[in-house]
Amino acid sequence: GKGLPFREAHEVVGRLVGLSVERGVGLRDLSPEDLRSACPLFGPDAAGRLDARLSLSLRTAEGAPSPGRVAERLTWWR
Repeated sequence: GKGLPFREAHEVVGRLVGLSVERGVGLRDLSPEDLRSACPLFGPDAAGRLDARLSLSLRTAEGAPSPGRVAERLTWWR
């Protein structure tokens, strides 16, 4: 949402997942400093954005996995 290309954002989240596994905590339990160390674009709202359902709902391009797009494709196939 701040202009970082998806492939780079995917890499950042991968690093954060690794950190959370290493510490034995969830992504939402990482500190704002942890998030900013992975990517300086993380702001105060970052922890709230680390939600799979929210992430999927924001992916609305053609062929993307948002619930609406998946429903459209299922309807098309039926």
